[in-house]
Amino acid sequence: MSERRPKGWPARATIVEVGLRDGLQAERASLPTATKLALAEQLLAAGLRHLEVTSFVSPKAVPQLADAAELLAALPRRPGVELSALVPNAKGAERAVAAKVDAMVVFLSASESHNKKNLNRPIEQSLADIAEVTMIAEAARIPVHAAISVCFGCPFEGEVPLSRVLEIAEELAMLGIRHLSIADTTGMATPPLVRERVEALRQALPGVRLALHFHNTRGIGLCNVMVGLDCGIDRFESSIGGMGGCPFAPGATGNICTEDLVYLLHECGVETGIDLEALIAAAKAAEAAVGHPLPGQVMKAGPRLKLHPLEAVRTAAG
Repeated sequence: MSERRPKGWPARATIVEVGLRDGLQAERASLPTATKLALAEQLLAAGLRHLEVTSFVSPKAVPQLADAAELLAALPRRPGVELSALVPNAKGAERAVAAKVDAMVVFLSASESHNKKNLNRPIEQSLADIAEVTMIAEAARIPVHAAISVCFGCPFEGEVPLSRVLEIAEELAMLGIRHLSIADTTGMATPPLVRERVEALRQALPGVRLALHFHNTRGIGLCNVMVGLDCGIDRFESSIGGMGGCPFAPGATGNICTEDLVYLLHECGVETGIDLEALIAAAKAAEAAVGHPLPGQVMKAGPRLKLHPLEAVRTAAG
């Protein structure tokens, strides 16, 4: 497979599955904890080793994830598997410590308007909250990852200056963050913007490992992944079946789809350690669980070389 891999691309990529959190928070109905647990088990069985399973935000804000502690308590811990959770503030961090998360994910936006909608506070206050969270996590010896939302454009302010993204990323690095996700919350990223921001961030913060988090709102999510790969990025966040969408941003449709992403990577000679057929089965289970069609494509068509019985297809007449 290595001969298929474009020059400069990583030989292996890490996939962070965010469907249980970012996907389910966008659903109107809350799934039973047992259903979430069964889906998590399927994802792990398919070979995923990084699951963002829930969020310790206020249940009033996101009732779909009100069972955060119960879900983490039910999930078995396995060597090599990281179960992370989104944490908005010190109270959430304390709940996350009690639930024994493997990693905390802190977050804020690159625009003031989106930060106020998403977190109900200015960016300066969010950075202060993150400083508190990192102290709590450090005391509990739990690693902290960070995510910056709307890095490629804001639905309220329009263009987000690169300087603003760099400024916030540098503030996070000073707080000890060494894993940083650059998020395209509303699907406003384009290949030129991805290249610009990734190259600038890698130059400014060589000690920080970057991940990319794309939504497929305008249909070019996987194009943006390919630019990220070309820049040497080897960590991507995606959602099973393409579930997702920010409830605090207009027009934000689903994340890039995990099985579509894995298919792309495998066909380009980039290893993931994930069984695509098992992942497709998990996507179909997720679709059944939420009770409506999901946007994933590979779950419908199957892998490229999936064969069909000749007699099962009608012959053209005339």
